Amino acid sequence: MMDMIPFSILDLAPITEGSTAADSFRNSLDLAQHGERWGYNRFWLAEHHGMPGIASAATAVLMSHVANGTSTIRIGAGGIMLPNHSPLVIAEQFGTLASLFPGRIDLGLGRAPGSDHTTARALRRNLASDADEFPQDVVELMDYFAGSSRRQVRAVPGAGLDVPVWILGSSLFGAQLAAALGLPYAFASHFAPQMMMQAIEIYRATFRPSAQLDKPHVMLGFNVFAADTDAEAHLRATSMQQAFVNLRTGNPTKLKPPVEGYLDLLGPAERGMLDSVLSCSAIGSPATVAQQLKAFIERTGADELMITSQIFDHKARLRSYEITADIQRGS
Repeated sequence: MMDMIPFSILDLAPITEGSTAADSFRNSLDLAQHGERWGYNRFWLAEHHGMPGIASAATAVLMSHVANGTSTIRIGAGGIMLPNHSPLVIAEQFGTLASLFPGRIDLGLGRAPGSDHTTARALRRNLASDADEFPQDVVELMDYFAGSSRRQVRAVPGAGLDVPVWILGSSLFGAQLAAALGLPYAFASHFAPQMMMQAIEIYRATFRPSAQLDKPHVMLGFNVFAADTDAEAHLRATSMQQAFVNLRTGNPTKLKPPVEGYLDLLGPAERGMLDSVLSCSAIGSPATVAQQLKAFIERTGADELMITSQIFDHKARLRSYEITADIQRGS
């Protein structure tokens, strides 16, 4: 078995059909506790708004819940959609988290709103300019953590605290920014893989070392649907497939139960869309998933994988992460 890179967990805090956000939060903590025991490096939660099937809208609040119930695994945002917030507020939130849970908090920053335009307006965003200000907002936020004298306002808590900042992206923009600022880079290949190889190449070629990082670090999102058999894994994956089709056709829903033969029910356009957005995925038994993970790591040269498993049944989701951890450990 090759030397395996670290694996981390991306949890979208799924609200499944027939359940509530409270159920989702209990499951997120349970997954983080299992992930810690199984040797995962990080547990990240993503900011989304107005999505009936995703409960992690108040990302920093949920991170505190998960961090409080774990002890060693790093807890992070993958990510905070910075255009939705003032950099000072995020510095204070993550300064608070880093004060409560020293040495365990990561801050991933994204440029997208994590919502539709109507929801974005409800978040008090100025849609015309905010995305263009993302690089300046990132620098301002990092200044607050540095306690920089360039700022008239101090982040309390925040100033002088160790909160590693990551740039998240699904295009070449984030790769260029992460390289210019000397920050680690997380690419959303688990749902937007089209520019992955080009983004990795640009990031590595133009990386400038910084106080935070001396050499490039690439973490790639990757879907895993692992089960004891290939057939069961393919069935489990249909919940995620339904979620994508429903989202892309303008009808986001709670995470639905798996459907036998779901792909056969789809037209060519929907099948093509799924094949594209979910191309960075491993679906199958332990042996199948191990082969697919190994091939992906060899193709990309990733430094770390951020594993997401949008599986309806919580026990089956735990099993998928357990199988993946066994592969990572080579057991």
